[in-house]
Amino acid sequence: MEDKKTILIVEDEKSISGALSDKLNNEGYTILQAKNGEEGLKIALKEHPDLMLVDILMPKMDGIKMAKELRKDIWGKTAKIIILTNVTDLNQVQEVMDSEVFEYLTKSNVTLEYLTNKVKDFLNR
Repeated sequence: MEDKKTILIVEDEKSISGALSDKLNNEGYTILQAKNGEEGLKIALKEHPDLMLVDILMPKMDGIKMAKELRKDIWGKTAKIIILTNVTDLNQVQEVMDSEVFEYLTKSNVTLEYLTNKVKDFLNR
């Protein structure tokens, strides 16, 4: 039997976090949640999820800083991250890409179905 994949959702908006969690849980994934980058970083380093969905604008530590901090860790250097945000500022997008994030998606441009397919694709790489 195949191991159940774990996804960490780092999102401060409860409605978005809840919708993502419900959808991905129904798809058979184990879901971990964090409400800010600081909490997300701690959970990621402890639990080593198979994939992280990370917002940029969050309290305490933003998603860019979280990704950069994660990349300092041996495990974190290759951790799979999808940035899922409404930020479209080109400077912030470039900063995300400089953090070696695997994918950048704008929340308003993706459906839960599209995101679920993207998650499946990433986890099968």
